[in-house]
Amino acid sequence: MKQQKLFALVLGVTDGIFNALTLAAGRVLNASASIEAMFALRIAIASSFSGFFVFFVADYSRQRAGLIQAERHLNLTQYGRLAKGYLGRAVAKDALEAAGVSVIGSFFGALLPLLTTSLMKGPAVLAIVAAILALGVVGMFVGRAVHGTPWLWSMLLMLTGSFLTLLGIYIHIT
Repeated sequence: MKQQKLFALVLGVTDGIFNALTLAAGRVLNASASIEAMFALRIAIASSFSGFFVFFVADYSRQRAGLIQAERHLNLTQYGRLAKGYLGRAVAKDALEAAGVSVIGSFFGALLPLLTTSLMKGPAVLAIVAAILALGVVGMFVGRAVHGTPWLWSMLLMLTGSFLTLLGIYIHIT
């Protein structure tokens, strides 16, 4: 259970930062533009809501599929009974809890790099730099948590963030 909450948190934080980079990158084109606190809050809220639904649907369907697979392994005569009973409700509750953790991560992942820049009254490009550096920190933690190579995790997340920033500049949403 603890591992699933860590997964939800990491997914939420990275998703929030990725959303912030993609959505705020358009502001970088305007050299005089800055990131306002309300803009940061709106991006964080949008990131949270979309992240909640995506995570819940994916996690709930994965867990229900696990119940169906367990029925097949147990050679139960009627399929779907585990998913429709107590275990199905427990899976829904578990997926809601994990989605809640993901929402919190997504909200703060999107908000903090943008809000930091807003409070510093700096140019919008600082938000991009802060978000990419935050991805580097997340990568270090993930690399350590999974006994991987922290610097590699960090670099890959930072490269992905840079790519999404370029995409955001190209599509210029805001």
